Amino acid sequence: MNILILQASPRAKGSTAWMAEEYKKAAEAAGHQVTLVNVSRKKIAGCLACEYCHTKGNGACIQKDDMQELYPLMAEALVLAAPIYYFTLNAQIQAPIQRMYCVNKPAKVTKMALLMSSYSPGVYDGATAEFRDICNYWEAENMGIVTAKIDEQKTDATLQKIIALAGKL
Repeated sequence: MNILILQASPRAKGSTAWMAEEYKKAAEAAGHQVTLVNVSRKKIAGCLACEYCHTKGNGACIQKDDMQELYPLMAEALVLAAPIYYFTLNAQIQAPIQRMYCVNKPAKVTKMALLMSSYSPGVYDGATAEFRDICNYWEAENMGIVTAKIDEQKTDATLQKIIALAGKL
């Protein structure tokens, strides 16, 4: 199976990046093809709500930025990896999610998973609800979620959860 991981942490050695890398290793060890993209290093603007994509663009966004690299990478499985900022997924992951508006639903995506890290407990409800809603709207199977608050980051227990999540594919 082809898997695309969108990793959205600006911290190259942070917990979210670690979670994404460990998911990639586990999925590759299980025989899957994995592409990991650090979207925090990409220039992806927010949706302009111009409706070009649904009028003249035939599903293509008028903006020509780094999002153009991601559209063709959409795979059967999509893993979102993001830190939680103020009780929701960070802006770096929101931009590519919202820019999928031009295609309505990524046709190839049939399975999704979510990896989240934060410094605080009890901050995942908003992001979890958004993720569930995206899965439902895109008609993608929710494969599961792994969270890691400050005392769970880069631990063997969290690693085992990540490996188990990758094993669900």
